[in-house]
Amino acid sequence: MKKSKIGIVASRFNENVTERLLANCLKTLEAAKIAKSDILVIRVPGAYEIPWTLQEMALSGKYSVLITLGCILKGETPQNDYMAKAVVESIQKISLETRVPCLLGVITPNTEKQALARTRGEMDRGKEAALAALEMLWIKSTLGKGTSK
Repeated sequence: MKKSKIGIVASRFNENVTERLLANCLKTLEAAKIAKSDILVIRVPGAYEIPWTLQEMALSGKYSVLITLGCILKGETPQNDYMAKAVVESIQKISLETRVPCLLGVITPNTEKQALARTRGEMDRGKEAALAALEMLWIKSTLGKGTSK
């Protein structure tokens, strides 16, 4: 696989969860022999700020693939539902419009216990996002850049 730049946009909100997602993602990329110098991590205040940053990175043309990491916990009001919908739909739209694969590593658990469970073992979403990014790099290199819109 040719040398690729990977961008990661990670939310700081719910940091006890997002730090674990990020650490697991980076560990997985490192195990796949992706050099630290080929990875840029941008931290944003919360999940709602992920799409803007993601779009700027995608439009820069510097990244072969982008990964998003965040945690939108269920609260007492429906705000989390609105935020999750907006963030997830924006990530997909950015990926399709810019033709840069954007991986969804934003989790939406009901409780902190569920969130932490998704940072280890078979439900490790940080690792899962990194593995999906590596697979998309392979798919992208196999299909080529493409020229039609």
